[in-house]
Amino acid sequence: MTSSPHASDAEDLTIREAGQADLLAVFRIEKAVFPQPWPFASFEQFLGKPGFLVATEDGAVVGYAIADVTTSAGRDLGHLKDIAVHPTAQGRGIGRALLRRVLLSMAVAGASVVKLEVRESNDIAQSLYDDVGFERVRRVPGYYDDGEDAYVMVLDVADWRG
Repeated sequence: MTSSPHASDAEDLTIREAGQADLLAVFRIEKAVFPQPWPFASFEQFLGKPGFLVATEDGAVVGYAIADVTTSAGRDLGHLKDIAVHPTAQGRGIGRALLRRVLLSMAVAGASVVKLEVRESNDIAQSLYDDVGFERVRRVPGYYDDGEDAYVMVLDVADWRG
């Protein structure tokens, strides 16, 4: 299924590449949102890469996304690795805006398809991904360290390069 990068409902939102000064805020959001957060060092390895974006309001980081593009079987594949919005900022379109921006950045970088993994229990994220046009392609039993299953979802972004 395909979708297109439309604007978000979030107002006064800035989305930009993450910098060193954003890491602590990103890590705090990660810990507030996920039951098994990434370690701080995981975020450091993505600094300076175009797929590491932060969303800010009035200069404060309220969300982030991490993605990359790799070549697999002769074609470029985007991978959304992590995306989160601070609990106090959820429900205002920030996640949707971040998702669309990071998907566009992967399309521009050459990805024709983007994949992600999402917890089976994360209904809110699944709903967002469904709305944007992602499709479930398989379920991976015991994907997460705590034994929870994941859905692998994919989206065709080839037309997003426009």
